[in-house]
Amino acid sequence: MFREMRRGKQALTEDEAKEILYAGSSGVLALSGDNEYPYALPISYVYDGDKLYFHCAKTGHKIDAIKRNDKASFCVIAQDIISPEEYTTHYQSVIVFGRISIIDDELQKLFAIRKLAEKYVPQHTKEQRDGMINKEWDALCMLEMSVEHITGKEARELKALRNK
Repeated sequence: MFREMRRGKQALTEDEAKEILYAGSSGVLALSGDNEYPYALPISYVYDGDKLYFHCAKTGHKIDAIKRNDKASFCVIAQDIISPEEYTTHYQSVIVFGRISIIDDELQKLFAIRKLAEKYVPQHTKEQRDGMINKEWDALCMLEMSVEHITGKEARELKALRNK
């Protein structure tokens, strides 16, 4: 169903790709936008080993796109170091393919936003995070992306260094 990576020798293992997803702070979510144009947007997220969670407003281009077509991809770039003398970059990236949905269940929504808050504001207590969540609750929309396929890739130079 999904293509094999053209440069398979540069592939990261699934565990390596998941580590990048756990560690990343933002990525680009790609959806099928208006008039069949791709719609890609930078967004914060949290990965729990099974699903990706995002927060957003309850209306807008993103929500309209998801309601039209639930297929999505999400890309995280872990590293992108320019090497001008080689005319290349030393990169690591991950692409996730899956289906995205709006979380309607209140308990699932609370679970997802707490995961996101724990990731981005770990220094706050649970009470502090819950206070902010309660304050923003009515305007909050949470999205859940199931993971159907993950690919990770790195520059040949990085792969060679890791294989030494």
